[in-house]
Amino acid sequence: MRSWTQDEFIARRKGEWSALDLILTAGKPLHRLPPADISNFSSLYRAVCGDLVHARDVGYTGDLVTYLDGLAGRAHNLLYAAPPYRLRAAWDLVVRDFPQAIRRNLRFFGLGLGLFYVPMIVCLLATLANPEFATYILSNETLRGMADMYSEGHSGRDAGTDAGMAGFYVYNNVGIAFRCFATGILFGLGSLFFLIYNGITIGTVLGHVIAAGYGHNILTFVCTHGTFELTAIGIAGGAGLQMGYALVDTGGRTRLGSLRAQGRDLAIIILGAAIMLFIAAGLEAFWSPSSIPPPVKWAAAGVFAVLLTLYFALAGREPRVKRRVYAGTAGVETTTSSPNTSLTSGRLAGVRP
Repeated sequence: MRSWTQDEFIARRKGEWSALDLILTAGKPLHRLPPADISNFSSLYRAVCGDLVHARDVGYTGDLVTYLDGLAGRAHNLLYAAPPYRLRAAWDLVVRDFPQAIRRNLRFFGLGLGLFYVPMIVCLLATLANPEFATYILSNETLRGMADMYSEGHSGRDAGTDAGMAGFYVYNNVGIAFRCFATGILFGLGSLFFLIYNGITIGTVLGHVIAAGYGHNILTFVCTHGTFELTAIGIAGGAGLQMGYALVDTGGRTRLGSLRAQGRDLAIIILGAAIMLFIAAGLEAFWSPSSIPPPVKWAAAGVFAVLLTLYFALAGREPRVKRRVYAGTAGVETTTSSPNTSLTSGRLAGVRP
């Protein structure tokens, strides 16, 4: 290499420099680049650093050294610089990461919802069948207070009260969800307890208020925000069960290593559940107690329920891209679909055409 002239050096190396520059000018974080670019990036970066050292050592012109220095510096920043806080990350969490994490851990999601909703429905029906059942779960004072709270329909509150209640609902709802999740560190037993406990309590209150003759008022109040709030509590509890299960079935890792392996999904799920709880708090503070006609509230609840179901089922799915493959020695062309590829390529089985 030392015997090359500068022009020969540039002619031999400019292909790799251009390839590295093309990656850098894409303006994407390293993990967002195509797999081929990620694979090539480290070797291209090491090569340009070697070229920079050689250019300085041999004494090539300053403009070439400056160019290589800038190229190496840009590559270094892409590889090592801390990523900035981006609104895009929050957007990605909502539209892709959260629903994908829910689907990857669907059994815990379903188990969390089941452990919450089944006791709630059982206690609701039990209280409707025998109103005295509620007194075995909650005190008479608590039950009277809940019945009085919903004895009249909602006609709206002043803005200051709504804002204050929004803060209270955030504090209360996030606290419930946090307990359902965080106590999962006790090998899932804490999450199991709090999911069942909250389901029993909410079902009993609903049954008691309905049995007292105020069912229309309480159901109209909770129907819209409950879609987000109750689902988020079930999700948080499911995440706690997932954390507890990671401590039981470690897959050959240490318990700490098993938790770390689940850490990213758990963080995404809890952040997503927190967003749902903030939405629920806003609806509970400003929409649910408003004077909006009950049919409109029920219609909104139905729309939100459908949209939430579609969101968890479909959001963040990768498009299925068709690709052509060649099979057999005669090169017969067939078409298949691949869920996670952005390249259309021919593959050979047998001999090359």
